[in-house]
Amino acid sequence: MTITANSQLSNVFSQNLESITSKTDGSLPTLGAELVYTQDEAGRYLTFCWQYSELLGLNTEKVVEELNQTQAFVPVDKVTYLERLHRILKSLVPERFQCWFSYHQELFELDLVISPIMPSLGTTATTVLVMGRLVQATLNKKQVPVASKTPTQIELAIRSQQHQKLVNRITRNIRRTLDLDIIWQQTVDSLGKALRLERCIICPYQPSSSKVEVKAEYCQPELKSMLGSKIDITSEPAFSQALTALEPVVMEVPGYAGSGRQRTLVIATCYQDQANGLIALSWQDECYTLSEAELELAKEAADQLGTAIAHATLYKELEAARQKAEEASRLKSEFLANVSHEIRTPLNGMIGFLKLILEGMADDTEEQNQFLAEAHHLSIHLLNIINDILDIAKIEAGKMELTYAPVKLDELFTDVENFMRPQAEMRNLSFQMQMPATSDEIIVQSNYQRLLQVMLNLVGNAIKFTHEGGVTVSADLVLKKAKPNFQGQEFPGMVRVRVADTGIGVSLDKQDKLFQLFSQVDGSRTRHYGGTGLGLAISQKLVEAMGGEVHFYSLGEGLGSTVTFTVPLYQQPVMVLSSDSDSTNSAVSDSEALNQC
Repeated sequence: MTITANSQLSNVFSQNLESITSKTDGSLPTLGAELVYTQDEAGRYLTFCWQYSELLGLNTEKVVEELNQTQAFVPVDKVTYLERLHRILKSLVPERFQCWFSYHQELFELDLVISPIMPSLGTTATTVLVMGRLVQATLNKKQVPVASKTPTQIELAIRSQQHQKLVNRITRNIRRTLDLDIIWQQTVDSLGKALRLERCIICPYQPSSSKVEVKAEYCQPELKSMLGSKIDITSEPAFSQALTALEPVVMEVPGYAGSGRQRTLVIATCYQDQANGLIALSWQDECYTLSEAELELAKEAADQLGTAIAHATLYKELEAARQKAEEASRLKSEFLANVSHEIRTPLNGMIGFLKLILEGMADDTEEQNQFLAEAHHLSIHLLNIINDILDIAKIEAGKMELTYAPVKLDELFTDVENFMRPQAEMRNLSFQMQMPATSDEIIVQSNYQRLLQVMLNLVGNAIKFTHEGGVTVSADLVLKKAKPNFQGQEFPGMVRVRVADTGIGVSLDKQDKLFQLFSQVDGSRTRHYGGTGLGLAISQKLVEAMGGEVHFYSLGEGLGSTVTFTVPLYQQPVMVLSSDSDSTNSAVSDSEALNQC
C-alpha cells in the first residue's frame, strides 16, 4: 500500500506557510487545530494559538512576546524536547509524541506533531510547525474538559505514514524467524512502544476451545501482568465478534481510578479466512479516534501476523513429525538388532547340539538325549520369539481376530503356576498365587490362549527382572462395567489381575515408553536380560481387544513394580465372608460384596 503523506504535507505547508509567517498577533485560525504554534531552532515561539489560552490568562494579542519573555509555557524536560526538535530539523521528518508542559505550577500533557517548515532549496530548515491537543491537565484543582475531536488532514496523513512504517517493521521482524514465542513478543513490543499503549496482548486461538491464553504481553509498569492468564471468549463480546467477523472491533471499557475511560481494539489474526489468534490493544485516550484507514492498517498487520503464525505452526508440526520419524527409525533399527540377536542365539544353540549328535560326539544315549532336549528347548524359545513378531505384525495390520468364550479363572491360574513356579524356584524367588474367596467359580469372558499368553508374559517379565524377593499374582473383583457395547452385551463387572514383584523397577520418567511399539526403556537392559521388548506392548493390545485395560506402577528403580489388567466378568460370583467366631460360611450377593473402584 502506498502512502502519499509527504506530497499531502508539502501541499498543505506551501499553502499555509505564507499565512503562518505573516501572522504577527500570534493567532493561527486557518489550520483548524486545537493547539498550533511555530518555533525556531532555539525553541522560541514565533506564533502561538491555543483554544485554552484564556483559561491560562494569556493575552492573545501579545501571547508570543509574553511566552518568550517569561518562559512560562515550556516543556518539563526541555533538553529532550530541544533534542527532538533539532533532529526533526535535520532529518526533515515529522514526529509525533506526547510531552508534559508546565505553566505556573500547572502541568499539561500534550499530544504533539512537530513538522519541519520546508526551507528554500539549498538552505537549512530553521523553523518547525507544531500542532497538538490537550490529553490531560488540572487547573485550580478542576479537570479541564477535553472534548473528542476529529483529527485534521495533516494529523491523519502523519499518523497513516507512521502506522504504515510500523506495519512494515513488524512484517520484517516476523519474517526473520519461525519461532512463535519470538514472533508474538516482538509484535506486542513493537505495537506497544510505537503507539504508547497501556497494554497489548496476543492470544493464539483454536476453534475447538472456548478459552484463549495470553502468550505475549506488553504493558505499562504500573499495570498487573496478564501473561499466562486464560480468557473465556464467550464472556468477552469483542473477542467473539472479532473472531466471527474477522474485522477490527473497538470497544470502550471503564478505566482505572481517575483515568477516565479506556479504549480497546481487538483484531483476529487469520490465515486463509481461518482465525488463529487475537490481538488486543488498549490505550488511555478518550480523544484519540481511529480512522478507517488506520483500522485497515490494523487488519493488514493482523493478516501478516496470522500468516506468520500459520507458517511457524506448520514448521513446528513438520519439525515434530521429522523428529518422531527419526526416533521411530532409530527404535526400529535397535529393535531389529535385538530381534536378530534373539533369533540367532537359539538357532546357534540348536545347530551346535544337533551337530554334536550328527558327528557322534555324544558319549552315550543319555547324553544324546540331553543334547536333543536342549535343542528342543531352544526351538520352543525361538518359536515364542517368532510368535511375538507375528502377533505384533497382525496387531499393526488390524488382522488380530479373537474368539471369546467363558474361561475359568482357577484353571488359568493353575496353568500359569505350573509353567512359572519352576522358573521362580530356580532363581530362589518366592512365588504366590492368590484367588478371591468365593463359594463358586469365577468365570471371565475372554480368549483362553491369549489370556494365558498375557499372564505368561507379565509373570515371565516379573521373574526375569527380579533378583531377590518374589512375585505375587492375585485377582480381585471390581464393580466396573466393561467397555460399552463390547461384544454387543454388558457384563456385571470386571476381574482385575495383579502381578507384583520386588525387582529392579522402572524410573518414573521412563514408564511412558513401556507400552510403545519398538520402544524399550533401556537398550542395554534388554541386551542384558534378553527378549525382544514386545511383551508389554503385545499384552496391552490383547487385553484391550478383550475389553480390558493394562496399567503399570513403579515408584522408581530398585523399588519393584506392579502390572494390573482387567477382563470382563462372565457371571456374578457368590462371595464368601469368613468370621473367627463363626465357622459357618455365609454367602452374600455380588452387589454387596464386590469391591468398588
